[in-house]
Amino acid sequence: MKQVNFVVIFVICLALVLFGIENTTPSVIHIVNGVDFEAPLSVELIVAAGIGATLAWVFSVWVQVQSYTQKKPEVEQRDMRIQQLEEDVERYRVELEQLPMLPQAEPQTDA
Repeated sequence: MKQVNFVVIFVICLALVLFGIENTTPSVIHIVNGVDFEAPLSVELIVAAGIGATLAWVFSVWVQVQSYTQKKPEVEQRDMRIQQLEEDVERYRVELEQLPMLPQAEPQTDA
């Protein structure tokens, strides 16, 4: 799986480099009225890709936080169940210690 991830990232980076080499002409981005940003098209693409990657990472972290908070009650239930089972084992151990021991069988002798 690591090799597949590496190949995908390598291909994307290679495509960005080739795109940047071919598209060095400046272009204008209108952010809001009166605010313009002029830079080569390749730089604008890399900035946009970086913003998109950052937003994807933030979304991924948000989903992980949500899944953690949803799993927390399940973990608490498991911990309670484990504690109950440990108490049961201890109770059974005490009961077994209190039972009278069975007499040992005497060895049979063949005469």
